[in-house]
Amino acid sequence: MNWWEIITTSYSNYASYLWSEITGASQHHYLYWLMGISVGVWLLELVMPWRKKQKAIRKDFWLDGFYMLFNYFLFSLVLYNALSNVGVNLFNNALASVGVENTVAINIHTWPAWLQLLFLFIYVDFISWNTHVLLHRVPFLWKFHKVHHSVREMGFAAHLRFHFVETIVYKSIQYIPVALIGFGLDDFFLVYLISLIIGHLNHANIPWGYGPLGKLLNNPKMHLWHHAKVLPKNRQYGVNFGISLSIWDYLFKTAYIPEEKAELELGFDRVEQYPKGFFKQLIHPFTKHG
Repeated sequence: MNWWEIITTSYSNYASYLWSEITGASQHHYLYWLMGISVGVWLLELVMPWRKKQKAIRKDFWLDGFYMLFNYFLFSLVLYNALSNVGVNLFNNALASVGVENTVAINIHTWPAWLQLLFLFIYVDFISWNTHVLLHRVPFLWKFHKVHHSVREMGFAAHLRFHFVETIVYKSIQYIPVALIGFGLDDFFLVYLISLIIGHLNHANIPWGYGPLGKLLNNPKMHLWHHAKVLPKNRQYGVNFGISLSIWDYLFKTAYIPEEKAELELGFDRVEQYPKGFFKQLIHPFTKHG
């Protein structure tokens, strides 16, 4: 199959998948899982808000809602699915040219299903934690990650406000480690679902994150400090980088919760001047002011 066929087939297949999601014919029904989880966590925010004065429809609520649909569905249709399929074929061809036909180093398919799931969840989360650290430490990547940190009022949908370049960075870094254990990027739907729930909860306006569970899972009490506008000078690259698990931050000494505080000024230096609309935020990292 030539590159043009790969690209056109990618668009056709993903368009069919997207239509099956909309009509409910999809095997996983990810669109409806996403909507159901989002509504469920939003209801938790309404019933038990941590910040009592924050409105039910907070600042940029609808903007973040659009980011949710764009990043999880439209971006794949517009660009990512075709791009990733071309990238995978280039990678496999490069390996084949040097005589490597199989990249699987650890075959976990013989393990019990629950152990496969647990291993994959921890493994992918650790890779994601390291990628998140890179997004803060590498100036070029920080330009794109600033979109996520432009959130001024925290709520569940802020979880999904991120620049599409982050998807490319995360998936590119994840691809080889995941391939080494015999999983493709489409094989861990349940891991994605668990990560989605935890991600929604740790951005949500709800009061949880206490006790032993808070030391294991990322949570609002911890993650709010990750988004704090003002941090100590010796933490210039950020704190609390956990995606689903908070344990990595405690292990690698990047955890920071000086006090349990629901009200924090969020953002970064001169966040007030950052573009407000979706398309302006999409373009901004590519400009000289990004």
